[in-house]
Amino acid sequence: MKQNLNKPKHSLWKNGVYALEGLLDITKNETSFKWQIFMLFVLGTIAWVLPISFGYSSILFISIFLPILAEVANSAIERVVDLVTSDYHILAKQAKDVGATMVILSLLVMSMIWMATLAVAFELV
Repeated sequence: MKQNLNKPKHSLWKNGVYALEGLLDITKNETSFKWQIFMLFVLGTIAWVLPISFGYSSILFISIFLPILAEVANSAIERVVDLVTSDYHILAKQAKDVGATMVILSLLVMSMIWMATLAVAFELV
């Protein structure tokens, strides 16, 4: 049987190290991820300084992680596509486009969460 060299040996420690390596790599190499982290700090600060309850601030803060998670998944999709082919292929384009769609939709959902939460928090509805 052929051994899969890409499959890592699993342990809690090694999995944590792999995750940290991935975080460092995406932070170093992905401009969009850097923007998402910047947005986390800016919007996160806003979420905590607004004169609203802890619960509402928590909802706002947690929602900021949706685009970050989508960006991580999108970067993984892009890297796998680039690994498979450097040539133009419609399926490669579609895979990357769907990944980008995931990011845009997550930003839209986060925006809706912010609008709804702030409307309730400030009793605008």
